[in-house]
Amino acid sequence: MDILNKVSLETLLLHWLAVTLLLLVVFWTMIKIVAWGKTMSRGAFLFLAFFPLISLFPIPPPQFENVQKAKQEQRKRKEDSGDPPENE
Repeated sequence: MDILNKVSLETLLLHWLAVTLLLLVVFWTMIKIVAWGKTMSRGAFLFLAFFPLISLFPIPPPQFENVQKAKQEQRKRKEDSGDPPENE
């Protein structure tokens, strides 16, 4: 609780200002990219073609696949332990 007591109004406002400025810069950049794409279609096509290559974060699998894997592992554990299978 000491951490929350040390946060001052100035610190809070500074963080809000930084986040707001960052969002405005991102929004402005996106508008410029769209305008550039409309005027230079070949350059925009090349940019969009190489954009997935510069992505650093892999696309995670959908959540339901993880649930299905967990259910299969649970069934295997029950079979290995010798418990009779449950009727669903």
